[in-house]
Amino acid sequence: MDESSESAGPEPGTESHSMSTFLQVLVNTGVANITTSFLWFALTFWVYLETKSVLATGIIGGAYMLMVAVCSMMFGTLVDRFRKHAVMVASGAGTLVCFGIAGVMFLLLPESELLRLSGPWFWLFTVVILAGAVVEQLRNIALSTTVTLLVPGDRRANANGLVGTVQGLAFLVTSVFSGLAIGLVGMGGTIIIAITIIAVVLGHLLTVRIAEPEIVHEGHTSLVDIKGGFAAVRAASPLMALIVFTTFNNLVGGVYMALMDPYGLELFPVEIWGLVLGVTSTGFLIGGAVIAKFGLGKNPIRTMLIMVIATGVLGSLFTLREWWWLYAAGIWVFMMLMPAVEAAEQTIIQRIVPYRTQGRVFGFAMTFEAAAAPVTAFLVAPLAEFWVIPYVESDAGAATWGWLLGEGTARGMALVMVFAGLGCVLLGAGAFLTRSYRKLSARYAEIAAQDAAEGEETSVELGSDGTSARRE
Repeated sequence: MDESSESAGPEPGTESHSMSTFLQVLVNTGVANITTSFLWFALTFWVYLETKSVLATGIIGGAYMLMVAVCSMMFGTLVDRFRKHAVMVASGAGTLVCFGIAGVMFLLLPESELLRLSGPWFWLFTVVILAGAVVEQLRNIALSTTVTLLVPGDRRANANGLVGTVQGLAFLVTSVFSGLAIGLVGMGGTIIIAITIIAVVLGHLLTVRIAEPEIVHEGHTSLVDIKGGFAAVRAASPLMALIVFTTFNNLVGGVYMALMDPYGLELFPVEIWGLVLGVTSTGFLIGGAVIAKFGLGKNPIRTMLIMVIATGVLGSLFTLREWWWLYAAGIWVFMMLMPAVEAAEQTIIQRIVPYRTQGRVFGFAMTFEAAAAPVTAFLVAPLAEFWVIPYVESDAGAATWGWLLGEGTARGMALVMVFAGLGCVLLGAGAFLTRSYRKLSARYAEIAAQDAAEGEETSVELGSDGTSARRE
């Protein structure tokens, strides 16, 4: 399929055309993300409410991230090998097929069978839904490279902030409607809603045209180009240090992945918990909007580490008492800080990695970063359920930790999150002292200065024929 044909509107090759196309792709991807997250959140809520198992919800979250890790290198290779539009269409079609299979399973099988944790149908049903959500990550990697393709270099941090704003809006809508959907129409109705929206989004995507460069395969023929991804990361030295840091940061993040929903569902009914997540996710909108307006400063790496330390401090405080307003306020501030962390990594890679290999670099990074969170989630969920929670609820545990955590039904989960937050603070502060931080900061500043001096902030220059060439 040739995706370089012109579409109505400004002429290809102009900045206005590129930004118009980028906004269409961004909105389309945002709606698709809303839908996949909507069904994934709903699955988590439904399982916990019906089974009351922290272990099951931890495994669901961990399984999602593990599947992302396993598939990301392949996704990155596909993004580099094929036109970005074709990759996005394939992603949407894959999600639609998976959600359709889940719908058929829900229609044919008794709900009691789908919720029996010891039976095969629960795990098959969960894997099918998660597979549909994971395939969406293929589209997200493609979106990251289209920022390089369509947005001038000096505005990419702002564009990544805009991406964060859309993701925040997606989280807001998802959080509210997942809880409401499970409470009002049940899991079956939720699946039908997800299938319908994905079909509409896919239909719209088929009408979008992206002027793209000719694909250069560089001799790699394997579906998973691990060697090419590693070589691209090494060529952008010292990018590996950034990936290692975000991997360790995600190890801490796995704690919150495993425990935040169960903790929230202890404080709120499911419909209210969905509304709380929806309201607090306005923090994503605020954080993303600030970055879209002001960028990330001259040194995005420094900005990212400051935000990581701040999220660690927050994570160690917002569960010290079982007060609903403290938890909700903590989540709101946490969501304001997260877009800066995500946008910083995206901006750094887009600046220092050649366009033709960015898909593999994003896939390589996502492989390790995504693999970290499920490792922690798989460890923390059973650890919390079978040891920490019973210990803190015991007389000895209450006597030891009551002064810090107060009283309540979720003090065991709170204790785990306090220590996770402290670990995050130590990680971010320690990174400031490393040689890799200084080298990466200098490398980013050097390339930014070169681009500014040459007056060529756009890494991909589109021609009137819809083709482009990467400036090395």
